Amino acid sequence: MGQSKISTEFPRQRAWAVAVRVVIGAVFCAGIACLPVAPVSAQNSPETAWQAGAIGHAQAMRKFPDPDRSSQATPDILPQLGIYADPSGSIATEQAHGVTPTMTNPFFQSLGTNDRSCFTCHQPETGWTVSAASVQARFAASNGADPIFRLVDGATCPNDDVSSLSAKLDAYQLLLAKGLIRIGLPIPAGAEFTVTVVQDPYGCNLNPETGLTSSSSGIVSIYRRPLPATNLGFLNAIMWDGREPSLTSQAIDATLGHAQGDAPPSVAQQKQIVAFESGLATAQSYDNAAHDLNAAGADGGPAGLFDELEQFYIGINDPFGLNPSGAPFTSNIFTLYEPWASLSGADSVTLAREQIARGEAIFNTTPITITGVAGINDALQTPNVSGFCGTCHDSPNVGNHSVKAPLDIGIAGAGTNAPPALDITGLPVFSLLCVSGPHAGQSFTVTDPGRALISGKCADVGKLKGPILRGLAARAPYFHNGSAATLMDVVNFYDQRFALGFTAQQKLDLVAFLNTL
Repeated sequence: MGQSKISTEFPRQRAWAVAVRVVIGAVFCAGIACLPVAPVSAQNSPETAWQAGAIGHAQAMRKFPDPDRSSQATPDILPQLGIYADPSGSIATEQAHGVTPTMTNPFFQSLGTNDRSCFTCHQPETGWTVSAASVQARFAASNGADPIFRLVDGATCPNDDVSSLSAKLDAYQLLLAKGLIRIGLPIPAGAEFTVTVVQDPYGCNLNPETGLTSSSSGIVSIYRRPLPATNLGFLNAIMWDGREPSLTSQAIDATLGHAQGDAPPSVAQQKQIVAFESGLATAQSYDNAAHDLNAAGADGGPAGLFDELEQFYIGINDPFGLNPSGAPFTSNIFTLYEPWASLSGADSVTLAREQIARGEAIFNTTPITITGVAGINDALQTPNVSGFCGTCHDSPNVGNHSVKAPLDIGIAGAGTNAPPALDITGLPVFSLLCVSGPHAGQSFTVTDPGRALISGKCADVGKLKGPILRGLAARAPYFHNGSAATLMDVVNFYDQRFALGFTAQQKLDLVAFLNTL
């Protein structure tokens, strides 16, 4: 097939108006849904207070200079349709606005002081994020000088020793093993909780120069996966903890923080960055076993996402009555491979397609008794909620929640509440003691406080959003903390966490389906 190389082939014409519509500083629109986007200077919400602390911290960490740096390797153009090999087959990205010359697009330019661009952590081969395997390849090719390897947040702590190759391997161990970037966020003023560091494997949180100055002040260092910079028209919240009010603010904060820029991007650059990333649609297009994912009536690949975007609106299939149209919820989230459920033939490709169709049906129809999920059970004041995979992944043929709904399903837990089937070794552990508010007296032991570091609320401890599910095969590992090395680990987590009782074959079928998204 030759799909390991970029393809300039474009399968069909479409109106560019199908793409995400963006008006910088006014509204961010996806389909017919519009989210307000205030200019950063006008954002007075208490939940934007993190910006000054986080950016100030990143700027202050310039005191630890990077001794060994190379520039960002970047292609000259990004084609209208790019097809790239991944472990399961090929992933494809289609651009609504045509070919992008990277030399003139600020998404691909270094706007800071450390050689980074948006492209550093958001690349098409890995679904517009990074995979652990891709990070390892970049380390080997550059001896750890590639721009992703920067002390400010690529290392476990900005003061790490990187004076030798072996020291770099240690400093960048979480980035190399799990694709994790350090996120330094301040404890919100007036937070309902105090923070005690239970486990600090890198000495970053307990050092007042890089971390906490008391149990209620300073910087908390947590480690998270970069989210994909594609399929953005389906977003309900920006960043794992929903802290960014707009894609514009995200571009500004990333330039000042991750790239340690002296100044934010210009207004023109902000518009270009947001317009570029908002025009991307990405999905798996070819499977090593099932071959072409839009053959025999199937609708895999990125092209159908533009059609979904035309129909999408916030709350489109929300299971809790928030659909503005009043339409009832359906658990039949994915319909991509329904035609493959009734194929004839016994050849290997047909059998692989039938397996994918079975996996899709398992995703849609498996009943789940939802228990102990903050954001659902507590919100509904019901200890057991009857649901499906689509209860939390309700956007049709996309798989994220269609409204802003941060949840704690246990992935951030630690100690006696550590998540089953996941690897959380190497992550810091915190104890949050609620000293005010409705949860006063309660404590939480977590590897990541989640949205609580933005809201200051104990009710938000461990809560994070679920990502869009398209393009999974290219971007291992999974979950916000990279604790699932494979999609089988993801399935095993859900199977054990919610006592689903999957058979070995059902797990294989479900993984086969998830690999085709």
